[in-house]
Amino acid sequence: MGVAYVTSRTTAFALGVSLLLSLSLGGCVTADGGSSLMDAHAEAPAPAQTSGYLPVEDLPPARDQAAITPVEQAKLKKELLAARDRQAAAAKSQGGPLPPIKP
Repeated sequence: MGVAYVTSRTTAFALGVSLLLSLSLGGCVTADGGSSLMDAHAEAPAPAQTSGYLPVEDLPPARDQAAITPVEQAKLKKELLAARDRQAAAAKSQGGPLPPIKP
């Protein structure tokens, strides 16, 4: 057996003993005459909600009227179809590939 083996074994033993002693003595420590960390956590005040966002479970109230009327929806659809047709005509006159058209 070499000196390095004995030294490392002694060091490991000393570390093990100190760890066991600290754990056993740590169990004897109590704060405030018997209260536990769980009691301290239960007594802590709840954090204030300072977020500008609504909680997930809070939904906005239902709308009284629709967001867009059927007349406005038809008008927008007509404008979008006209814009699509103008772009397709411009691409065709330039000789480029035609964009896919979905009805």
